[in-house]
Amino acid sequence: MKKELLLSIASEAIQSRFDNTVIDIAALIQAHPELKKLGAVFVTLKQDGNLRGCIGSLVAHRSLLDDVIQNAKAAAFGDPRFPPLLEEEFEHTDIEISLLSTPQELHYTDREDLKRKIRPQIDGVVLKLGFNQATFLPQVWEDLPDFDLFFAHLCQKAGLRASGCLESHPSISTYQVERIE
Repeated sequence: MKKELLLSIASEAIQSRFDNTVIDIAALIQAHPELKKLGAVFVTLKQDGNLRGCIGSLVAHRSLLDDVIQNAKAAAFGDPRFPPLLEEEFEHTDIEISLLSTPQELHYTDREDLKRKIRPQIDGVVLKLGFNQATFLPQVWEDLPDFDLFFAHLCQKAGLRASGCLESHPSISTYQVERIE
């Protein structure tokens, strides 16, 4: 599948909100039947290299086409960390799509074992403890390359204490992404 196609679909999904158009899903499926397959993506929006929105699916639960469309709109208009994207901002917004592999539980005995098994720059990480859960895409390692810093921020994102979170032995799953920008 052409990477440009997914970026175009995400862009069109966001633009459709501004001009009240409807994406011709049937035509896209007819031209690109592979879009019917289940897929999980994160759509990340950036302005001048700074995060402007990021929403996605950890597990494939709808067609790749629907996941790209819904997550592009959610990243632009529904990320609670940011106000809804304005049309005049959109022309200065970069779109990145991350196609996720299926998360796999990572069994570890303690913090040091986890540190040995995690692959910075390669693994996206899902951390879950009780009802608290958060994920960081592999790209986050670029901004948080240190293991302790990465996990402190991930624990905070999950609503847990930054220090000592790993001592509670949360469930950890990892996944990889194909990055499209």
